[in-house]
Amino acid sequence: MPRHAVSDMHGEPVRTVKHCPPFVDAMSHGFVVPLPCDVTVRDGQMTWQWDLPGLAAHHHPKSPISFHHPAQVEGTPLWSADQVVVKFNSFWTIELPDGFSLFAMHPANRPDLPFRLLSGLVDADRFHDVGILFPAVWLDPDFSGVLAKGTPIAQCIPVRREALTLDYEPLTDAGAKQYDETAQKLLTETGVYRKDFRAARSAGGEDSAES
Repeated sequence: MPRHAVSDMHGEPVRTVKHCPPFVDAMSHGFVVPLPCDVTVRDGQMTWQWDLPGLAAHHHPKSPISFHHPAQVEGTPLWSADQVVVKFNSFWTIELPDGFSLFAMHPANRPDLPFRLLSGLVDADRFHDVGILFPAVWLDPDFSGVLAKGTPIAQCIPVRREALTLDYEPLTDAGAKQYDETAQKLLTETGVYRKDFRAARSAGGEDSAES
């Protein structure tokens, strides 16, 4: 992706989202569960050719995708007459430390995918004997092509299972002064968030995003 794009409105090049650390960091946060094999979608059918080795567990799924019955979402915003709800089967089990749950969501900033994963929170410190199944609404009934092996189907973020305490208070004079100083820097300088506020990442490096 280019770092700059031409803006007719501004009459000059502008920075793209590649310069935005929150955008980039969101996409690399946690880990993704990939599609285990190519899946071909054509004429409303899904097929795959996968030389799957023998499975040790008798009840382990053998197909990468299965389906939910439409009645399971009827009466909700997820239901549509021309959409189906698929279920991505997982070929990995996920175990988290005590006190952590797994927040599974649609891969961040990936509206190009022909499906939209349904968000879910699984207590994976306790539920880890089998793979987590990931339901998704298939958005594009006219899609024809191949979902390639390795396509991210779910982004998973471990979260600590604890209640938050929120504090509300008026903006103080010192806070207002700091607000104006930071806002002024953001308006007149580049890379302020990355250089002054962004925490170091263990993967991806400090320069994976530039503003």
